Amino acid sequence: MKEQLEARINELKAELESGQQLMMDLEEKRNNLSATMLRISGAMQVLEELLAKEEEPVHA
Repeated sequence: MKEQLEARINELKAELESGQQLMMDLEEKRNNLSATMLRISGAMQVLEELLAKEEEPVHA
């Protein structure tokens, strides 16, 4: 009985470690995605500003 309990504890520890690693990997991917979306948003803003300047009438 004791050996079965110890074996189960070891299995659960391994599952917990695996889950923690997966959470860290997902958090890293989330951070990378957030940074990418921020860059895209900035690029869109710059392009929209350039487009707005193109549409402004030229005063000579």
